Amino acid sequence: MPDKKPKSSTKKFEKAGAGTGSGTYVLRLYVAGATPQSIKAITNLKRVCEEYIPRRYDLEVINIYQQPALLVGEQILATPTLIKKLPLPLRNFIDDTANTEKILLGLDLRKKDRK
Repeated sequence: MPDKKPKSSTKKFEKAGAGTGSGTYVLRLYVAGATPQSIKAITNLKRVCEEYIPRRYDLEVINIYQQPALLVGEQILATPTLIKKLPLPLRNFIDDTANTEKILLGLDLRKKDRK
């Protein structure tokens, strides 16, 4: 009988938390209404997700005017703010959704240059 290595608790949490299988990104984007900045943030983030992690992401867009109670729980100070819930580690991006490289670094899809 082959040896089965125990799965780490972090791996189990990531898989269970994602709900749609291993490697799924759970993202929340907080925006302030339907402003040009909000629309640009949504469009850019969807483009990055479709290009780099197609069918492996769950994106929830939250309009802070419609759901203000969520601001307190997530400690949102500015919009647009992107929160990467899974895979761990948790990451927050404030107003960086137009910068593809920063999004890729934050989602751990690109390695940071060490100079």
